[in-house]
Amino acid sequence: MKIQIVTRLAAMGVVLGVAAALWSITLCPLVLEGRATPVSAVPGQIENPPPPPKSPVSLEERGDIFMARKSYADAVDYYYRALKQPGLAQRDKGTIWNKLGIAFQQQLDYNGAQKAYKEAMRLRTDFGEPWNNMGTTYFMENKFKKSLKYYQHALKVSPNSSSFHMNLGTAYYRMKKYKEAVEEYRTALTLNPNILSDRTSGGTVMQTRGADATFYFYLAKSFALVGRADEAVRYLRRAFEEGFKDHKRLAEDPDLQKISQNPDYLELIKNPPIPIRD
Repeated sequence: MKIQIVTRLAAMGVVLGVAAALWSITLCPLVLEGRATPVSAVPGQIENPPPPPKSPVSLEERGDIFMARKSYADAVDYYYRALKQPGLAQRDKGTIWNKLGIAFQQQLDYNGAQKAYKEAMRLRTDFGEPWNNMGTTYFMENKFKKSLKYYQHALKVSPNSSSFHMNLGTAYYRMKKYKEAVEEYRTALTLNPNILSDRTSGGTVMQTRGADATFYFYLAKSFALVGRADEAVRYLRRAFEEGFKDHKRLAEDPDLQKISQNPDYLELIKNPPIPIRD
């Protein structure tokens, strides 16, 4: 079984595939009694001055652009350049080191990523993302127990991060701590009902692609636990497609009993799909 980790790049740090959003602010005339009241011009001032020149793209922003293009080596180059700028605030350095770690991680250079994340942790103690991201490097190396330490610390810093709870749950799942996994999934879904489909700004997030039948079964339990029958049925169908066959377990599961009278659930149990794999 393979759990794929997808990295996302955001303005605060680490969400892959995020596009930069440019917001422009326009000064408008005041509107009184349905009429536009023009702004008085200062004598000698051009009433319609040309717009100010656009600010040049920063080195960090260039790195972000290359990350969005999946040109990770180029992103590393620009992030290193950005870190060499004089007068850079410690907080900004921490953010850039975290992005640098993501760029290394995308190249499967976990050693380089871990060094960068440690530097981000040192510079910003209020920053949960590098702790979460460090956990994903150990997860990808199948060091699940070690990844727990970092996910748990990330949640001490950012307890309401749904993606961090999702990652912790998946680490518990791989350690066969299913009760703990379901609880973390439940928390993640409560914090963000769309955690499995939304792009987030919380760092590197687990995805379900490549998962096995048991994993989908526990996701179905988690959705049933929070009363979301449609999603529970959806993931239970995925479990059947991956070869889940334990109908007795379904009948006895207390979480799935909560949706046992749902028409879609009853239809699925009556006519389960043919397994895609044995």
